[in-house]
Amino acid sequence: MPPEEPHGIEIHLDALLAERGMTVTELAERVGLTPVNVSVLKNGRAKAIRFSTLSKLCQVLDCQPGDLMSVRRD
Repeated sequence: MPPEEPHGIEIHLDALLAERGMTVTELAERVGLTPVNVSVLKNGRAKAIRFSTLSKLCQVLDCQPGDLMSVRRD
């Protein structure tokens, strides 16, 4: 299996959680994910995200997908 290529997506979940005074555990419960999976996403180690999960994150955090992630311009 070939090594994974690095991606240029930055996840802004830390900032959104801090702004809303919410913990990873609380977000996980409200979205229907495990805290481990939220942490994987938060730390930029996720390989994919379902649109249904992205929609639920946006609903719970009252944000748009572009608030959650952006492309790193190196």
